[in-house]
Amino acid sequence: MINVGIIGTGFIGPAHIEALRRLGNIQVVAICDSTQTAAETRATELNVPHAYSDVAAFLQHVGLDAVHNCTPNHLHAEINRQILRAGKHVFSEKPLCMTMEEARELVELAEKAGVVHGVSFVYRQFAMVQQAASMMRYKQLGRLFSAQGSYLQDWMLEETDYNWRVDAGKGGASRAVADIGSHWCDTIQFVTGRKIVEVMADLSIVWPTRKASLNTSATFGAQQEEMQYESRDVTTEDMGFVLFRFDDGSKGSFSVSQVSAGRKNRLSLEVNGSLSSLAWDQEIPQQLWLGHRHKANQLLSDDPSLMNPEVAARARFPGGHIEGWPDAFRNMMQQFYQAVEQGKPASPGLSFATFSDGAQVMAIVDAILKSHQQQRWVRVSN
Repeated sequence: MINVGIIGTGFIGPAHIEALRRLGNIQVVAICDSTQTAAETRATELNVPHAYSDVAAFLQHVGLDAVHNCTPNHLHAEINRQILRAGKHVFSEKPLCMTMEEARELVELAEKAGVVHGVSFVYRQFAMVQQAASMMRYKQLGRLFSAQGSYLQDWMLEETDYNWRVDAGKGGASRAVADIGSHWCDTIQFVTGRKIVEVMADLSIVWPTRKASLNTSATFGAQQEEMQYESRDVTTEDMGFVLFRFDDGSKGSFSVSQVSAGRKNRLSLEVNGSLSSLAWDQEIPQQLWLGHRHKANQLLSDDPSLMNPEVAARARFPGGHIEGWPDAFRNMMQQFYQAVEQGKPASPGLSFATFSDGAQVMAIVDAILKSHQQQRWVRVSN
């Protein structure tokens, strides 16, 4: 058995725990939260035997093999450093950290530590995204022409929608692009096998001032009655539009929004090639649309018997048994812990995102911010 600890038990921490328990060879042995009372309460709720409020003490837990960093963004860098210095395998929520300087440092620390390191870019783990990437590798779409898509949500639609992600000091200088646009960028790069190397961006804040609840507000949390508010200035974008260029000269565009009414978690993408096209929508994840010029278009389902053999195992159930986000999350954890068991990262192209991948996507976000500020094309740093 592999002993795992979780730091941070908000929205995403329990999702990690659920996925890990589905693997069968993982024991979640300890959690760490901001206070001892909170940690003990969550440990009881999540049926985890040990609780800590001090990261240093947590990392000394006997037999701890790997640690998941599920804390808010501004805590990622320092906690990831501590995990690496303790010699533990580390799986971090994205973003990897807050600045490119920190990202480069963490990549170097991870490589020197010789541990398995991963970043939580989950959408590449859906069966149909794996199928799309396999089709691109085997040139089934022909030469890549373009890619486009969007990632749309509505949880920040209203003036009274507020949580820690809006605060640049805690969430970072970018919000919509860094929070959800980063997922889109990682997914499209994974599918196409190409890197985004240049961007032109136009970002927008629709609520320059938001009314923050004096009560605690959780990510995706429902509004409560009789709330009291205080006004807070907003410096992070609610939506954005980006043109980009891939490293092979092909081009594309994508948009992100956290203020699109009715869109709950719609990551969608389309890839156009010289022979055919494909499209995928995370809210109907079991379907991959295939477009043709001279024959009828197709809808491919996540039936293992219909998928390319190298990725068929990513659909774990027979056709017609719907798989979704929790299943992709499980796939991601399975890939990471196969690498932990082997003592080395899994094969490129079919595996999880590493710290290097996390740093490269951060560089895209950084270039997008600079492009918007300077109103010009900006090269993505190496």
